[in-house]
Amino acid sequence: MEGKQLDHQKIRTFIAVHVPDRVRSKIAEFQNRLKPFGCDVRWVRPESIHVTLKFLGDVRAEQIGGIAESIRKAVESLDSFDVLVGGAGVFPDARRPRVLWIGVQKGSEELIVLASKIEDVCSKFNFKKEMRAFSAHLTIGRVRSPKGIASLMEAMQTIGFEGGSYPVEEIVVMKSDLQQTGAVYTPLHRIKLQG
Repeated sequence: MEGKQLDHQKIRTFIAVHVPDRVRSKIAEFQNRLKPFGCDVRWVRPESIHVTLKFLGDVRAEQIGGIAESIRKAVESLDSFDVLVGGAGVFPDARRPRVLWIGVQKGSEELIVLASKIEDVCSKFNFKKEMRAFSAHLTIGRVRSPKGIASLMEAMQTIGFEGGSYPVEEIVVMKSDLQQTGAVYTPLHRIKLQG
């Protein structure tokens, strides 16, 4: 009986590319330079920052292995590649900023290919296709209200951000546990790209 109950457990899941600690520490410095502007922003903890390729939401636990295996098959011919992160901006636009992000200056084409292959696999598992075009970025904060946001956006451009480059050698299927202190991410499956 217990096993049957576990089968129907749902896990909040997404598929992502890891960001190394040295880049995360540069992001933390950048966030710390922006925080004194006193804006109403919920900052993403540096250890939680990643490039999301596909957010699945609540997935039945017994489905996750099959999804990971199908993704592995879909990307097995793709080579590892380098990503260069830098620059900063907002989504959807400067008039109604909701998300603060750091850009991907090199490697975005490869990330688009990965995201597209993952999108195709997930649609076969009846996950809704994303309507917006994939945009490679790292979310560093979410705007809660417009208080002081204009000066913050100006500072983002003035200060600027250079995160450096790093190799992308794997895709990670992640579990997301929502807690009071923010989401806690746990890798469930690691899918290697060609060396």
